[in-house]
Amino acid sequence: MALADIKINQPHQGSTTIDMMVKGSSWEQWFLITSDRHHDNALTDWDLEKKHLKEAVERDAGILDFGDLMCLMQGKWDSRADMSQCRPEHQDGRYLDSVVETAVDFYTPEAKNWIFVSPGNHETSVLRRHETDMTARFVEGMQRAGAKKLVQGTYAGFIRFSAKMDGRHSTRLVMGYTHGYGGGGPVTKGVIQTNRQATYLPDCNIVVSGHVHEQWSMNIARSRLSHVGKPYTDRQLHLKMGGYKREFEHYEGWATERGHPPKPLGAWWIRMYINSDKRLDFDVQEAK
Repeated sequence: MALADIKINQPHQGSTTIDMMVKGSSWEQWFLITSDRHHDNALTDWDLEKKHLKEAVERDAGILDFGDLMCLMQGKWDSRADMSQCRPEHQDGRYLDSVVETAVDFYTPEAKNWIFVSPGNHETSVLRRHETDMTARFVEGMQRAGAKKLVQGTYAGFIRFSAKMDGRHSTRLVMGYTHGYGGGGPVTKGVIQTNRQATYLPDCNIVVSGHVHEQWSMNIARSRLSHVGKPYTDRQLHLKMGGYKREFEHYEGWATERGHPPKPLGAWWIRMYINSDKRLDFDVQEAK
């Protein structure tokens, strides 16, 4: 299986390399790209999570999550705390511990598919207030449950996908990621950030982010010059990841009181393959 051949290393802070071995002319490798699961929130759609996790196993896909995997809002000193959004299993007097434990239990059946997790602002908020790294605790729990390839990333960084063919020739793609920032904008939905990111992320083929619970993709065409002086054009694909929390339908609570609109649920599939030019290429599909 293709996922079994993947090797992952982190040569520098903020940098992760995923090495893939190409076997056969029909080789492909799938990845499920997610963010903002808010798994422990009572409004999170666990059925949709399980649907995508099951599909990841069927496709032998690597799972990459880019923050706010845990909601963590119902603990002490959080101004957004609302016990009506706290699941019963987390009301045992050891809130942070039980959130990690139940998350690990939930994702253990797909542990072998998990390969990358980075923190979001909900996890970093707990780190500041309670001095415990919830992302690290989740990764450690998943590794004990069988996620042998799983590594922890930084809030923002780079992932280099490298495909080796014939045991020698390598071809690469670069993903720039961040959990996200800002409010997204009620009109722009955060799309305005793409041109800003394209300016300071020139080496990236794909740029992914979450945080604002929107779901869209946008290509930016670029005019380039090769290392041998040949002009060519390529694309930089920007993906905004949705999430799994259904807030609007309840018509009350923190988001409703602040006038937040309905938000799309979902994630993205990325399929990597070798194109006719013998280069690593990709296409994307919505995970709905």
